[in-house]
Amino acid sequence: MNAIVNVKQYIDSNMSHELNLDLLSQHQFISKFHLLRLFKRYYGLSPRQYLLNKRFSYAKKLLFDGIAISEACYAAGFTSPASFSTLFKNTFGYTPGEFQKRAIFTKSSRC
Repeated sequence: MNAIVNVKQYIDSNMSHELNLDLLSQHQFISKFHLLRLFKRYYGLSPRQYLLNKRFSYAKKLLFDGIAISEACYAAGFTSPASFSTLFKNTFGYTPGEFQKRAIFTKSSRC
């Protein structure tokens, strides 16, 4: 079980770097299939989905704070603004730009 917790902590600490199942399994000296099965059983998500959720959460925080879309993309660990926008829209139903406009509107309505 410690290996799975360590993998989660490794993802949390290195989410802006390129991570994949091979690297994560080598980091903990377990097979990638065993890692995938245990991670999903313990956290209810695959390591990739967990990583994407972490990256999206961080990117949304940056976008909410007014950081440019491309800067938020790279800071969160995505490799290109185009793929980031596509994944963002497929996940949330709106583009990062639309999210940022909504965030600005939300901020201004609070004042």
